[in-house]
Amino acid sequence: MYLAFVYRLTSEEVLDMFDVETVRADFPILGHTVYDRPLVYFDNAATTQKPRVVVEKIEHGYYNVNANIHRGVHFLSQAATEGHEEARRRVQRFLNARSASEIIFTRGTTEAINLVASSFTEAFMRPDDEVIVTAMEHHSNIVPWQMQIGRRGIGVKVVPVTGSGELCLEGYERLFSRRTKLVSVTHVSNVLGTVNPVREIIRMAHARNVPVLVDGAQAVPHMGVDVQELDADFYVFSGHKVYGPTGIGVLYGKEKWLDRIPPYQGGGEMIASVSFEETFFNELPFKFEAGTPDYIGSTALAEALGYIERIGMEAIAVYEGELLAYATERLLALGDVRIFGQAAQKSGVLSFLAGRIHPYDMGLLLDRLGVAVRTGHHCAQPLMKVLGVEGTVRASFSFYNTREEIDVFIAGVERARTMLE
Repeated sequence: MYLAFVYRLTSEEVLDMFDVETVRADFPILGHTVYDRPLVYFDNAATTQKPRVVVEKIEHGYYNVNANIHRGVHFLSQAATEGHEEARRRVQRFLNARSASEIIFTRGTTEAINLVASSFTEAFMRPDDEVIVTAMEHHSNIVPWQMQIGRRGIGVKVVPVTGSGELCLEGYERLFSRRTKLVSVTHVSNVLGTVNPVREIIRMAHARNVPVLVDGAQAVPHMGVDVQELDADFYVFSGHKVYGPTGIGVLYGKEKWLDRIPPYQGGGEMIASVSFEETFFNELPFKFEAGTPDYIGSTALAEALGYIERIGMEAIAVYEGELLAYATERLLALGDVRIFGQAAQKSGVLSFLAGRIHPYDMGLLLDRLGVAVRTGHHCAQPLMKVLGVEGTVRASFSFYNTREEIDVFIAGVERARTMLE
């Protein structure tokens, strides 16, 4: 079912045309049972399930074109190389990057942020220079910068979060100083679901000649991303969160920055020439891709991006928005429920606590009912401290989820309350 032309339709027309059962047929795991109950998978913010075409692409790669890439002259190596580089071009088109050389394959969002933290800091930051992050960041966008505090003596400033789960832009603006060298911010919070105004965040930073890195791990699966429109200097995401395989991710970087920062790792494809006296680095993008790349994973990621493009990012956003609204309404109707994250612009994440029930206990009981949710601090312990809790229950939605599954989830929450309160 393809709705790529959805920009011409109203939201109501999209919902009328969206055939979720046809979509679900592409994901064999959704037909499984857990404890003799149909699986309800609401842990999509942690990782998404994979459509059949992605798994078939992996199988095809290993069975038909498996050979190390770039340096081989034989047929299989040439075919694998072309597949890998076409995958790079597919990612370029997906993000609307200016050039394929601005697309770096990594192991995921975490490695991409670590790459920028290490290489950008080495090139452009001195002791007491500063990076601005936000209070809603995933640990992957906190710890790499803290590591640079110890290694290079930099400082980290934190943008506060309002009671509704939105960034305080006035507070953000006050954090800039002559020592601010980079802003690193999540596009969508993995806890609150808040869709941050990254275009405005970038504009405010660029007015002070400060580049911006955007963590798009929770944004890319749910909305269209145009890095040129955003004017992002760096943008990162993970394959496994966007219906692709694990162990593959993307760093987009403007060529002017990638040219100027040093490599993150050494060896293999990132070299142009090596002697015991001197090494010359390769051109972009290979300068940042040391060793044998995951050429099977890259082509499977490209297949995943093609899959969601055929459905249509607009259609995905509309349908998932309807699921979030329905789940929020049903959950609040239970009473004595705290939902964390009430931003005006929100994506498909619902973090909550029900009464005095510990999130771990709620998660265990829901699991016995076949409902997979995430419990705990969600790799965002500083945000939990701001919220005044140790953890939450998080239900996160995909376009293959249904209202009927939400009804099962709500019934499970109700049952947990009768048993545990």
